[in-house]
Amino acid sequence: MSAVDLWEALAEERRGIADLLEGLTPAQWRVQTLCPAWDVQGMAAHLLTPATFSTREMVTTLVRTRADLDRVSVEMASRRAVHPPETLVALLREHAAARTAPPVVGVLGPYTDALVHVQDIVIPLGLTDHRPAERWRPTLDFLLSWRARVGFLPRAAPALRYVATDLDWSHGDGPVVEGPGAALGLALMRRTPRLGDLAGPGAETLRAWATA
Repeated sequence: MSAVDLWEALAEERRGIADLLEGLTPAQWRVQTLCPAWDVQGMAAHLLTPATFSTREMVTTLVRTRADLDRVSVEMASRRAVHPPETLVALLREHAAARTAPPVVGVLGPYTDALVHVQDIVIPLGLTDHRPAERWRPTLDFLLSWRARVGFLPRAAPALRYVATDLDWSHGDGPVVEGPGAALGLALMRRTPRLGDLAGPGAETLRAWATA
């Protein structure tokens, strides 16, 4: 998928997230996501951040947090989380086509964030994700590349052969771990709810890495 295609796919993801959030009840907006730092409202604010931050805001926040990227994410999201849900939904739609991305990771950063964070929302809410499996292809390639070490993975993923069972995709050599693309992506992002969907001789190695 080209960079142009990725930007268009990201815009579609953001609009889909806005549609999802618009249908939630006030109680659902307060549900804890898979990210300990955020409920659904905080997560919506975090998803808005890549489309709305300025260079000045990023630089000043990096300096204040001494380049602690986790703190940067939390601080920048907290500034946006003061908006009520309906405003967050409107802002996500308004900025869906924004093409601002961090250095090194580029568009794959916010694209991967969008895919994974939707799961962070829908899984605790017990909702079904109808996203096409093909959407996970660029994210899986990214998470298994060196660029993912910049703000995404704390250390390189295990040396395994990763095989997605719902799209024509594989990567690497070694013991095989297979599962749906979303399950592989969540495991690589150290999310635990779909570790049971993994199979193969390398599955236990990936589970141990994801929960270490």
